[in-house]
Amino acid sequence: MRRVIMLLIVAVLAAIFFYLSRFWYLSLWDRPGLFGLEELRPQGGLVGQWVRGTDAAPFELLIWALGCFAVLSIAQKIYDLFTTPTDAGEPHE
Repeated sequence: MRRVIMLLIVAVLAAIFFYLSRFWYLSLWDRPGLFGLEELRPQGGLVGQWVRGTDAAPFELLIWALGCFAVLSIAQKIYDLFTTPTDAGEPHE
């Protein structure tokens, strides 16, 4: 059961990362935005929208990749805090 939950969490994180990137091509909700929030526009690319007009705009993809790496690293640390070595699939001695 734990593996299923962890796989669901990873799938949700992957979908969020995909939505934040410039590679989102799905239009799953109406124009006003998800849950009525205009900031969550249907065409994704939020990182590009956030850095548009700044000196960081040419580095949008790098910022996205570093952010994903940081979030995944933090998620791994949190997972390690809540699991024991035997929970993580290491062999018993």
